[in-house]
Amino acid sequence: MKKFIILFSAFCILRSVCYAQSISSVELIRQAKEYDGKTVSYAGEVIGDIMRRGEYCWLNTSDGANAIGIWIGKDMVKDIIYTGSYKSIGDEVEVIGVFNRACAEHGGDLDIHAQVLRKINSGRPLQEKLNPAKKNQVIILAGILGLIWILTLLARK
Repeated sequence: MKKFIILFSAFCILRSVCYAQSISSVELIRQAKEYDGKTVSYAGEVIGDIMRRGEYCWLNTSDGANAIGIWIGKDMVKDIIYTGSYKSIGDEVEVIGVFNRACAEHGGDLDIHAQVLRKINSGRPLQEKLNPAKKNQVIILAGILGLIWILTLLARK
């Protein structure tokens, strides 16, 4: 029975760590001294490219206010399919790791060294929509340009 209680307690503690309340990028930046070297939970959309560096990767996550660099093991990013760009909305992830206000390992950059990554929402490709009003303007302007070109040719003769 003691083993069951210990295992159950450990499960509860680990679960609360893995699904802690996320800290915003604004809070991390404003209170960087307070969070420096501490384990934090941060959630955001994966944006830009995933940059592979040997056994690790850099990825950037944005919570809408700022982007934070994440240093993460390459095996942890295998579930990330979409990264935010003009062509897609990136996967939304929660990262738990050690926050560094000025990381000595990475040239003094502010970053998080990830220990856990959990995908919250999947991203998706964006379909570019053609604005009908702009399409009509292009047609009208092309017609005017064609008319000017024809009148110029007739005036030369």
